[in-house]
Amino acid sequence: MKPVAGSGLNTRKSHRLGSIRTRLALLYSILLFGLAAIVVGSIYLSLSRTLSDEPVSRDARYSDMIVDAEPASADPGGDSRPVGGRLAAFEEEVNRRALDRLRTYSVTAVAALFLGSLAVGWYVAGLVLRPIGRISSVAREISATDLSRRIELGGPDDELRDMADTFDEMLGRLDVAFESQRRFVQEASHELRNPLAVLRANLDVVMADPDADTDDFRAAGEVAGRAAARMSALVDDLLLYAHHERTDSRREPIDASTVVVETIEDFGAAASADGVALQHEVAHELLVVGDPVALRRVLANLLSNAIRVSDPGGRVRVTAGQDSEMVWMSVLDDGPGLSPEDQERVFQRFWRGDRASAREAGRSGLGLAIVRQIAEAHGGQVTLRSTVGVGSTFTIWLPRFVDS
Repeated sequence: MKPVAGSGLNTRKSHRLGSIRTRLALLYSILLFGLAAIVVGSIYLSLSRTLSDEPVSRDARYSDMIVDAEPASADPGGDSRPVGGRLAAFEEEVNRRALDRLRTYSVTAVAALFLGSLAVGWYVAGLVLRPIGRISSVAREISATDLSRRIELGGPDDELRDMADTFDEMLGRLDVAFESQRRFVQEASHELRNPLAVLRANLDVVMADPDADTDDFRAAGEVAGRAAARMSALVDDLLLYAHHERTDSRREPIDASTVVVETIEDFGAAASADGVALQHEVAHELLVVGDPVALRRVLANLLSNAIRVSDPGGRVRVTAGQDSEMVWMSVLDDGPGLSPEDQERVFQRFWRGDRASAREAGRSGLGLAIVRQIAEAHGGQVTLRSTVGVGSTFTIWLPRFVDS
């Protein structure tokens, strides 16, 4: 494995005076030093007080021995003090020297303990912070175009492991989001390229023809206008799709039945113009929490598709109801239906059943992708039942709002 870029920098940072490792080592040493000083100081003070308050020379158990020794206690050196007095002085000197030596040993031991605890604290802090160093190294290796790296921290199931796993999950979500964004840009660029190519080719041809007359320029202009209209519709759908990817859309309790009925009324004229009967059966008070404009867009896309695929004399039926947990809205058509393979792809961005005719009609292929996106953003889902030659039924399921 290649050396990690910046690993030397990471090592230098861990040896800085203000690094977390240094602070942890100092904190550990200071706490241990303080506790040791308190214990040793308490022992020293207790022993000093005991020796001064209870000398052996004043102990009643030894007073008879001192009295019996008084006649033979003449000091040839001229010390005329009684034996008891000399014993008390000797005892005091022994106690003083013992306390001095205890104090010296205690200070030396506590100082050595402090230095040793610094080394141990530095080592232990390094072990504890090693996972953080790995997290930092992986974070430095991650680039804006490659989010495939993961920490994959092993070891005990502790807080640092939780942090590393959370970081991996965040990277996974970002990787999915960026990959989706890249695909979206590629697909949108591909879709825009076709009308641009048509536009440029027609203009180049008519401009390069020295014999082109007004009719030629008018025909080229009409083709360019249709191509521009397709691009405009595609850009509008792209903006709408991007808008509904946001999570900060307006949310409020609404009656979905009102949205359904009003949307059906909006499409009544279009259905009649195409010779399609528009029927509906909608229950009352279908309460959900959501964005009324977005839900209206969902139904508009489904109704538009249903009317488009239905033959003259056909029918489109809209129903809406609820159960104990969900509100549902269905759009049924008697169009050509979809094969099982197409049912898997119908909600993909820029998918069209008949791509050539769809482009000529100016359809972007984002309608059903927007439907699914809005449904999922509202905590629901969209389902499809379709049979070739019979028709299709799209159903939107949304969580029911219960007013407490």
